[in-house]
Amino acid sequence: MPQKIIELNQLAIKLGGLDILTGINLTIHENEQWALVGKTGSGKTSLAKAIAGQSFFTGTCSINHRGSIEWVEQQHRFRTLSNTQDFYYQQRFQSQDADDSMTIEEELKEHLEKNPGATGYWLETLHLKNLLKEPLIQLSNGENKRIQLIKALLNKPSVLILDSPFIGLDHEGRQTLHRIVNSIVENGIQIILITSPNEIPSCITHVAELEKGSLKFSGEKKDFLSRQNYAKETGIITKNEVQSLAPTEEHDFEKAVRMVNVSIRYGDRTILDHISWEIKKGECWGLSGPNGAGKSTLLSLINADNPQAYANEIYLFDKRRGRGESIWDIKKKIGFVSPELHLYFPFSTSCYHAIASGLFDTIGLFRTLTEQQDLLVKQWMHLLQLDLVSNKPLQLLSAGEQRMCLLARALVKNPPLLVLDEPCQGLDEEHIRYFNAIVNRLCTEFGTTLIYVSHYREQFPSCVNKFLHIESGGTIREA
Repeated sequence: MPQKIIELNQLAIKLGGLDILTGINLTIHENEQWALVGKTGSGKTSLAKAIAGQSFFTGTCSINHRGSIEWVEQQHRFRTLSNTQDFYYQQRFQSQDADDSMTIEEELKEHLEKNPGATGYWLETLHLKNLLKEPLIQLSNGENKRIQLIKALLNKPSVLILDSPFIGLDHEGRQTLHRIVNSIVENGIQIILITSPNEIPSCITHVAELEKGSLKFSGEKKDFLSRQNYAKETGIITKNEVQSLAPTEEHDFEKAVRMVNVSIRYGDRTILDHISWEIKKGECWGLSGPNGAGKSTLLSLINADNPQAYANEIYLFDKRRGRGESIWDIKKKIGFVSPELHLYFPFSTSCYHAIASGLFDTIGLFRTLTEQQDLLVKQWMHLLQLDLVSNKPLQLLSAGEQRMCLLARALVKNPPLLVLDEPCQGLDEEHIRYFNAIVNRLCTEFGTTLIYVSHYREQFPSCVNKFLHIESGGTIREA
């Protein structure tokens, strides 16, 4: 009989007085590769952290192997050269402020010195070798995730736990990661992978499905796949549900965005190369492109986060940048969310305060709300099904629930332009459909202009009917 590697008996976790996991019984044998699946907030990450020894629990978790367990978390939080985490969101677009950020080479210095062969192999395999001199803060979300994977692999674990590693990767990156995960298993490392039912690598042999903190299913992958019947219906948001959230201010403009021959460079590296793009009022655009192609940089020019906007010919809401308007004049007309904003948002902030901060475009709430503003925040919390976590700090919420809070923050003032950079990262299919239904309703009901970024063409809301693809090297084409 195969040896038991990990055995959980009546494992339970409480956090902030809430039951996160209850009565989990699970046995993982040698040569078994497991996927953990489940809806947003079901307890997947909490279970993985318990196995990795990174959270307090009751019950037992018996580990019967000699090697280490390496945990690669979903959110990467790197440090400055001063050994702090004192980064701010716009800093990644400020070339002079990037000097306090480690480069990939500095982050992996110890590994490069002690084990140059293996480090070089993984840098090549994960397409990072040519980026060694780049500051971590200026890399894409997907590029930073690959660095965390390299660091874990170089510690030669016997069990590797990956939390949602496919999130934020383009199609090529996901295919590459599938091959890497399969290769890791071939090298004798056992895998526990938090993922979606639609993104299970071929090497996975078993699946555990969580639902509301309990184990709904555990067994062989073929049995799991044969019993699944995930609903495909679109989320329904009625007209009445959004009417009370109608914009209170009319915004008169013809073109939300107009870029003329825009180029962005950092040193010798060209990020955007002679980009021209025009977005008329009420248009809904889908934006795609490989990791590191410059999508976030392009959006930073629109969202008033990048100072190089002043060196280019860019018009926002019919006014040229640099003609007297403040960044706050621009931001008040835009609702914005991105994986990087999620990363920099203070986790001690409550869900309510995080959403309310969107009224003022600040990262954190520093004002007292009026009664009308308070009612508006509560209406959005209800619409996005966040009522029960209103006063909970973000750090006590699942990654998916955190993302829903920040999505509500982007929508709360119902602005004329929504800039949604991979908004559904970390959400299950049900929440993706529901959120996209809200976006569809806002755009059709109020004529909201939309820029929606995704690596998955099937994830774009149905209101999106124009597409722009950024190629590697910073050029664009309409798709």
